[in-house]
Amino acid sequence: MKYAIILPDGASDEPVPELDSRTPLEVARIPNIDRLAADGRLGRALTVPPGFIPATDVATLGLLGYDPHRCYSGRAPLEAAAQRLSARPDQIIFRCNLVNIEDGRMSDFTAGHVAQADAEELIAALNEELSDEGCAFHSGVSYRNLMLLSDASETDLRCAPPHDIPDRPVEEHQPKGRGADRLLRIMERAAALLENHPVNKRLVEEGRTPATNIWLWGQGRPVELEPFESRFGLRAAAITGVDIIRGITLSMGMELIHVPGATGYLDTDYEAKSAAALAAIDEYDLVVVHVEAPDEAGHLGDAAEKIKALERIDEVIVKPLSAKLEAEGEWRMMIAADHPTPIVTKAHSADPPLFCLAGTGITDSSGRAFTERDALATGVLVDPATKVIEQMLAR
Repeated sequence: MKYAIILPDGASDEPVPELDSRTPLEVARIPNIDRLAADGRLGRALTVPPGFIPATDVATLGLLGYDPHRCYSGRAPLEAAAQRLSARPDQIIFRCNLVNIEDGRMSDFTAGHVAQADAEELIAALNEELSDEGCAFHSGVSYRNLMLLSDASETDLRCAPPHDIPDRPVEEHQPKGRGADRLLRIMERAAALLENHPVNKRLVEEGRTPATNIWLWGQGRPVELEPFESRFGLRAAAITGVDIIRGITLSMGMELIHVPGATGYLDTDYEAKSAAALAAIDEYDLVVVHVEAPDEAGHLGDAAEKIKALERIDEVIVKPLSAKLEAEGEWRMMIAADHPTPIVTKAHSADPPLFCLAGTGITDSSGRAFTERDALATGVLVDPATKVIEQMLAR
């Protein structure tokens, strides 16, 4: 039996006025995914348990069979695993976004999807300027970076994800709790440095979005995960363009397949991801393919780009991969959104997203399309989300 898991990040949505109150999935032409949903099991999954912030980290852990109540301490430690970063007992790891704040509002949590070279230069400057604060910055991908804070074992902080406060005043969402004063001081000093940095001056001159601030969130310490192979008896590989999925899958002991051109943005190389998945399925028992583009389009509030991303996933990834699996023997495929990223709100939602399971031995055909309304109409709600992969692997 060969298995494939396709994760279209943030694919679930809500009715969009400009789409005649339809969702992007209802408008998108996705015949290959729709066929799998109709032939297989369609439903929704509770990927974000009560008390958790709706995000890719918690949701993906659950979809891959790991209970976030037991193995989640924060987003940043999982991303740190992608960079092979470790933390001393006195250190806390933070996600550090380069962002743009204008008139006290979170104008752009990506700082215009700051170019990699520019981001690395800014992170280097922050390291030089703020070393006396006991913090060490590490470059990630574009705006997604990390900070390790020393002498922080006694902190107890509540930090808001910047992508959940688009266009909103930041004052009420700043870090709170024990140690917040120190964090706010670091953020204020960073803002002063960034204001006059040559990179930002050039970006302004070019009419582009500067990185005016850093935003610290997702803090935690590393948690050791049981290897996926010992848990499920399968050799698995993962394909993604973002550090959070790299960190999650590496922490599970999966093989990470590097794909040049996998950007974690709208311009990701779908063909390269597809080719890598087709090759990997020959070598591994299970292949995970994650695509960030639908989520990014949701955060932009861009329905057309979200529809385009869904159609590319269907045509370029799902179509050839499902054809290969069906032609070669016993197989099963899961297609699952981790969480909704509605076009209207531009922020993550904790509403249960949809999933489908198809393949050998999955006979309870839904006869429905891969849409939010059809998934709701089946009455299938899997709680917790860890049971979705258990259903897929059950023999």
